[in-house]
Amino acid sequence: MQSTNQYLEVLRKEYLKSSKKEKTKLLEEAEKRTGLVRKYLIVKLSCSAILKKKEKQKRSCFYDGEVKAALAICWKIFDHPCGQRLIALLKTETERLRKLGELKCSDEVADKLRKISFRSIDDKLQHEKEVEHLKKKYHKSNNPLLYQKIPVKLSGEWDRSKCGNIQIDSVEHCGQSAFGEFVNTVSGADISTGWWEGGTAMGRGQARTLSAIKEIRARFPFPWIEVHPDNGSEFLNWHLWEYTQEEHIAFSRSRPNKKNDNCFIEQKNRTHVREIVGHLRYDAAKEQEIIDDLYRNELRLYKNFFQPIIKLISKERIGGHIKRKYDLAKTPYHRASESKDIPENIKKELREIYESLNPAELKRNIDKKLANLYEAYYEKNKSAEVEISKKLKPSMVRKLIAESVVKIPVLVR
Repeated sequence: MQSTNQYLEVLRKEYLKSSKKEKTKLLEEAEKRTGLVRKYLIVKLSCSAILKKKEKQKRSCFYDGEVKAALAICWKIFDHPCGQRLIALLKTETERLRKLGELKCSDEVADKLRKISFRSIDDKLQHEKEVEHLKKKYHKSNNPLLYQKIPVKLSGEWDRSKCGNIQIDSVEHCGQSAFGEFVNTVSGADISTGWWEGGTAMGRGQARTLSAIKEIRARFPFPWIEVHPDNGSEFLNWHLWEYTQEEHIAFSRSRPNKKNDNCFIEQKNRTHVREIVGHLRYDAAKEQEIIDDLYRNELRLYKNFFQPIIKLISKERIGGHIKRKYDLAKTPYHRASESKDIPENIKKELREIYESLNPAELKRNIDKKLANLYEAYYEKNKSAEVEISKKLKPSMVRKLIAESVVKIPVLVR
């Protein structure tokens, strides 16, 4: 259409000056060139016809680039609030920022910042928000070199018939508050046999976590081939990396925020840790000693020798359902005894340990140590109540205790 109008505009200058016969020839030529109807061409070539479109006048922008730049500075200073929250700050803090030298703008721009609506704020900051989002999305990791050295491994990539592939994880015993230091359970589980070992570390320090890993590794009846933690900083560090290199142990990790990659140990965290120790806060040395003693002795023997586990053999999707097949329930001890990867001398040692154990006695000892753990927890909170009562009035003490202190259930044995 634009080319047609350009042709007709040049033709009209000649058409208006021509005679009737010449106009007939020009119309026939235009009809052939443009493909338009003759009557329509006569109208278009008249003096009153408009061939050029008028350019639309651009709407003047009230909040121009200077306002955008000043708005972006204020948005970053006040920690990226939304428009409804930022509008309240602009009315009161714009002049203060100018006096402090943090915002350099004219009086006109400052006046516009105080008058702008929250919808206009969100509209003008849209590009800036996209830039900040991309910065967060593609930021460099805290330890990119180490992350490149440690490969990612999914749950379906494991050889589940071979002993020595260990998944490790930590469980926090912080109660309702993650403030300060508290006891952490470091647990490891073998994928093939389901053998589990646990240890404790005060806090999430890298050196303490590595010490707990060394202890639980020493208690495993077979050597480690590969260790597989999640992406926690207590595991992905140079301490554990150098240790695995010295001991010739393969090191892999899960994908970030994908617990299914570490599914074997996640299941043990519930059945072997949370259901036994509970969800209370343990941050005293006596409590750590009791938990560690429980993991080293009775609990590991009870779980590994007398708690059968069922393993998934295969699963098949049939329509909208998944059909799963499981093997027979066996204890980790029996699975280890049937494994070809474990030498006969170790199997003989495990058999001797198994024959010397009394599951009922182990269960009673576990219950006794748990009762001692709850008693230590109760005594710790009771001493804290006494210290508070020395500084506060009795009525305030009773109110604080009722709101903050966790009541311990009475244990009947």
